[in-house]
Amino acid sequence: MTLYTERSKNIYKTWLMMTVFFGVVIGIGWIFSQIYGNSGILYIAVAFSIFMNVLSYWFSDKIVLKMHKAKPVDLKSHPELYRILENLTIAAGLPMPRFYIIEDPAPNAFATGRNPKNAVVAVTTGLMEKLDRSELEGVLSHELSHIGNRDMLVSTVAVVLVGFIAILSDMFMRSMLFGGIRSRDNDSRAGGILIIVGIALSILAPIITSLIHMAISRKREFLADTSGALLTRYPEGLANALEKISTYQRPMKTASNATAHLFLENPFGADRDNSANRRTPWLVKIFSTHPPIGERIKILKGLKI
Repeated sequence: MTLYTERSKNIYKTWLMMTVFFGVVIGIGWIFSQIYGNSGILYIAVAFSIFMNVLSYWFSDKIVLKMHKAKPVDLKSHPELYRILENLTIAAGLPMPRFYIIEDPAPNAFATGRNPKNAVVAVTTGLMEKLDRSELEGVLSHELSHIGNRDMLVSTVAVVLVGFIAILSDMFMRSMLFGGIRSRDNDSRAGGILIIVGIALSILAPIITSLIHMAISRKREFLADTSGALLTRYPEGLANALEKISTYQRPMKTASNATAHLFLENPFGADRDNSANRRTPWLVKIFSTHPPIGERIKILKGLKI
């Protein structure tokens, strides 16, 4: 499989899932509006969800850096590492992101920021100690690809939609408890069916939308892998880095569910069997923010540039 074919396929799958995501949200919103008989409350929920998530999106870099106790890197403190990122940034045609190091033996990295001009790249001390130059280039090219592919924007849209559904579902269940539903159809059989459907959706919708969000996150990881390989013209660099990372089983000291999707690999150290032939259980896969590391290595090694 060529790199361009794999990259195009991942882009298509990501935006297909985003379209399905929007469709699910619109459908759920319509059903709830029919049950309540008043769409005004939906606008309030949407506005609140968007406000909270845009706020977190705007300050995401500062929040994440503080959570993981990251320290800035400059040319004097880490000249070789800084030069690697600088050269890759020039090759990618991106502004130089702010560079940070996290004191942690777990080999990992992440990129964040609301746009390329306000981007951040961070690596752990464990990553610097375990990888050689070509492997570090592979990892940093992956993180720069997240910036170039505007993955923070895609992630924020997904989080907004998940947050909206969670708020809406919670409001519906509270209304059921306190008798707040006043649907224009609640005296008819159709109204009763709608209420039953609403209860089912209020339970299942947050789970479904979270699963779609995780699926989008996994596709963006595949896309960053292939985009990074295109940048370095050496897929084996990132593949070898992932193989080394997979041998470290301990979680990061500051691992958090809130930021897990940002990292190169799961910061909790889960699912790190790097065997390309190992079959990850379907149930485990769909609840993961990252693709199985063995699958990523297999795809990278199969790319033709």
